Amino acid sequence: MANLEPGVPAQTGPAPTETIRHLGDDKGVSQGRLVFKRFVGHKPAMISFVLLVLIIGFAVTASGAFGIQGWWKWTYTELLPPVEQGRPTLQLWPFSLGEHPFGQDTVGKDYFAMVMRGVVNSTVVMFILGGVATFIGVVVGSVAGYYRGWVDAVLMRLTDIVIIIPIIVIGAVVGAAMGALGPVVLALFLGFFAWTGMARLVRAEFLSLREREFVEAARVAGASDARIIFKHILPNAMGIVIVSATLAIAAAILLETSLSFLGYGIQAPDVSLGSLISRNESAFQTRPWLFWWPAVFIVLLSLLVNFIGDGLRDAFDPRQKNVVFRRVKELPADAAAPTAAVSMDVPGGPSASDTPADVERREGH
Repeated sequence: MANLEPGVPAQTGPAPTETIRHLGDDKGVSQGRLVFKRFVGHKPAMISFVLLVLIIGFAVTASGAFGIQGWWKWTYTELLPPVEQGRPTLQLWPFSLGEHPFGQDTVGKDYFAMVMRGVVNSTVVMFILGGVATFIGVVVGSVAGYYRGWVDAVLMRLTDIVIIIPIIVIGAVVGAAMGALGPVVLALFLGFFAWTGMARLVRAEFLSLREREFVEAARVAGASDARIIFKHILPNAMGIVIVSATLAIAAAILLETSLSFLGYGIQAPDVSLGSLISRNESAFQTRPWLFWWPAVFIVLLSLLVNFIGDGLRDAFDPRQKNVVFRRVKELPADAAAPTAAVSMDVPGGPSASDTPADVERREGH
């Protein structure tokens, strides 16, 4: 029973336990919302995401794609008479696009329309290739990591076979056969050979997660293997999956650019950013803008996707969580005083008023 010493005023302020509050606002918030908040708070990633959406949206609306009619007056296949010897007519101040903002190529085609078409095609290849590679890699890696044994051995040996063949060689063979069929078909076939890195990462994550208690609880509850893999383990591995997928997308645009530069990517009359550089390589000294415009967009797309990947990595990594401590108002003096004068009589134990003789007498009994 608690006894207050004489002369101590009665408690008038709030109890200390009522004043101490949880300093984190994340209690009761879902993991997805936490990841979203961290990603939104990552300024470079958010700026990169906005710029990427603006660039892709501008290219799609300008050149026309996916059933959208382009607003630019020229198409990437029209042959036009030279204007100002094919030089760019873009002016920053006063701002004016002119007839051919990015100039004209050696045969008179509008280079702005060609670059915008190249951005659209390269973006299609980038996202489809990354999506297919992510899907196959997640399935192979999750099955191998969960079942282990001979299933793991067979799937990993298959992965090793694909890994030892250089991706640029596979891409050249696939591009030579499928490049003329358009960017979608090319991206689909390239995705069937770009999943190996994702599979290895997902397998390593599954080997760790399959030993956790929640997996054992789901197994004891009678959940099927498919449900355990895709409903219990995979959501806990989504961090590494999304980050790896972002990096795969960034690598996809470089792969497509390399193949198109070598002549094995998207074939004429269609264009891509890599094919534009390849076709105008000889004109670098006389018409450098034919090289710099597609090169600028290749670098921009790669950098923006990589910055987005960095933001996703920080958002999914719990160690990146920033804890913000808010200033708590000091307790009133009359609220803190009673806590210093509270004593507790514990049955069978010494109290604050016991003398050493009382303690020895009690222990002797």
